[in-house]
Amino acid sequence: MTTEKIALVTGANKGIGLEIVRQLATAGFKVFLTARDSQRGEEASQKLQQDGLTVEFLQLDVADEASIDRLAKELASRTNHLDVLVNNAGILLDAPNSSVLEVESEVILQTLQTNTLGPLRLIQKLVPLLTKSNAGKVINVSSGGGQLTDMGNWAPAYCLSKTALNAVTGMMAAALKDKHIVVNSICPGWVRTDMGGSNASRSVQQGADTVTWLATEAPSDLTGKFLRDRTVIPW
Repeated sequence: MTTEKIALVTGANKGIGLEIVRQLATAGFKVFLTARDSQRGEEASQKLQQDGLTVEFLQLDVADEASIDRLAKELASRTNHLDVLVNNAGILLDAPNSSVLEVESEVILQTLQTNTLGPLRLIQKLVPLLTKSNAGKVINVSSGGGQLTDMGNWAPAYCLSKTALNAVTGMMAAALKDKHIVVNSICPGWVRTDMGGSNASRSVQQGADTVTWLATEAPSDLTGKFLRDRTVIPW
């Protein structure tokens, strides 16, 4: 097997995703940076390339099955294996101060399409490449808002989608254990991004740290867990 380390990060032209790409590339990975917007994705990749990092852009809309199919074929044409898949792409469509008592089903469905079904479909399509890794890893960027142990009433569509994503994590971890692929969810915390806002308490570097740790240093048998700041937390 090749020793070149390969990673793919979704929703990576800005925010936490871009920082994850930066950290993984700095750690020696060749990283495929994906984004819906080709121009923004190319620009982000080029900036990282100028810093001497090995980054390539691939267009991907995780809410579009055809786009996922194209991505899987294109990736297979560029590499013979995948070591790390980071499902970071996500949307928050809930109106400010929205309540589960009033949230519209269409908002929930659109959010699930991107935040839950997108990662599920992408994992399914990329399993053949992940199985060719010496130690395949899938890392789903979730949220504390999806925790059943402390369920609130803010951003109901978003939180429901992250709860469901955590279920995808648990089921995929069980399904892929025999293939020696580990699957975990992480909560990045409240991070200063377009989604988190300028008043958030954490930097993108802090938000990306646990992803990088899981990709590079975490115990090889750590799977089917939810983590924040490199520590397992309740579902």
